Amino acid sequence: MTDRPATWRTTLLPPRLPERLLRCIAGLFMFGLGISMFLRADLGLAPWDVLHQGLSHKTGLSVGVVIEIVGVLLLLLWIPFRLRPGIGTILNAFEIGFVVDLVAHRLPHSPHLVARLAYVLGGIVSVGIGSGLYIGSGLGTGPRDGLMIGISQRGVSIRVARTMVEVVVMIVGIALGGSVGIGTVAFMFGIGPVVQFFLPKLHMRHDSLVVTAAHSG
Repeated sequence: MTDRPATWRTTLLPPRLPERLLRCIAGLFMFGLGISMFLRADLGLAPWDVLHQGLSHKTGLSVGVVIEIVGVLLLLLWIPFRLRPGIGTILNAFEIGFVVDLVAHRLPHSPHLVARLAYVLGGIVSVGIGSGLYIGSGLGTGPRDGLMIGISQRGVSIRVARTMVEVVVMIVGIALGGSVGIGTVAFMFGIGPVVQFFLPKLHMRHDSLVVTAAHSG
């Protein structure tokens, strides 16, 4: 019983909070920038963003607003799993979508394949850097990864849960008109190694806070 208040204090007011918030906000900006690059490349999106784009086509809402709405709805699904959001979880639900709507249409468009492939590569790197900063801030997992963690608590491995969820959302996204292509394949195979490369480099030094994996898209 005595551990519960301390756990809540650590979750809401962890040590070195200003540095954590700065890292988290910067990381989420980079994450949103990466998604914007994929949208501008028009060569296929990450699985979750296939769903976001499909819902955008069907509802007339911007992709950024859809990202925010889906993030909030996923937080509601955390309740039966008894997962606890952190400050970063709430920021994740809103900032990424805001950045996508702010940045995506401002990126220059090019019909040339080389330029579009450069956007895909830049998007993967940007999401990788953003994930390293966001995860390294230790302020809570993203809404989408929280769902996967919740499923894993029912006896399914994280790897299987992640694959299962992303396949389902991508299939639904395709049915709704979301875009898949070489960019989708590049993201699915590239994002893991890129995050693995950046995470230890961007992790806060001497940080004893337990960090859980965040959303990559």
